[in-house]
Amino acid sequence: MKKFENKTVIITGGAGGIGLAAGRLFAKQGAHVLLVDLNEKELVTAAEKINDAEKVSYYVADVTQEDQVNNYVNVAIERYGSIDCFINNAGIEGVVAPIIDSPTEHFDQVIAVNVRGVWLGLKYVIPNMLKNGGGRIVMTSSLAGIKGTANISPYVTSKHAVVGMMRSVSQEYAAQGIRINTVNPAPIETRMMRSLETGFAPGAEAAAKEQLNKMMPMGRYGEPEEVASLMAFLCSDEASYCTGGVYSVDGGASAL
Repeated sequence: MKKFENKTVIITGGAGGIGLAAGRLFAKQGAHVLLVDLNEKELVTAAEKINDAEKVSYYVADVTQEDQVNNYVNVAIERYGSIDCFINNAGIEGVVAPIIDSPTEHFDQVIAVNVRGVWLGLKYVIPNMLKNGGGRIVMTSSLAGIKGTANISPYVTSKHAVVGMMRSVSQEYAAQGIRINTVNPAPIETRMMRSLETGFAPGAEAAAKEQLNKMMPMGRYGEPEEVASLMAFLCSDEASYCTGGVYSVDGGASAL
């Protein structure tokens, strides 16, 4: 029997690199998967790449809007019956700039998506998990959630907040069978890193990537599939005693 046979998984940021990799892995392991993202065209493309219409569907939602979060939760329940796993993954990087040059509205946008959106997801998913005797939640933080990085203070702030949120809420529901953890990736081969490379070194993106690679003990970026594998482990029965944890997938960077 497949590891997630007849389980339901919601993945926010489901059209992005990590979200897509997670969707593909959970579907391969038998889960029903609801991909949630803001861009319908990108969601259609992601669903087509997974290529399993029986297992995968999508819903367009802005995770910063409470009614839309409530809607995607209700859609998952209507389509699949319940929510077993929640990959609370949607996030944006913002702009690269020193704090004195950072537009306040960009800070507000990063916090809205990366903190408010994650908090709302928990608020609306957890009641269904309680009703069904438990569940597993993985929240995507970052290496930036445990370390500082110059010129991306809104992003770093938001990812630290995700860790604090997880540590708090995991205590609230551990006794009711809901396990909540963060995964904390280092640079991963995704669109977000292409954007950050441009921000760090406009016109010299390849050099920026080379420099970042040199900072990784393993000498490379991670792959989305490597993050997805950790997410799947944390949602599996093998991780039955794992909650309230911060799990790095960073090629050794957090050890520096």
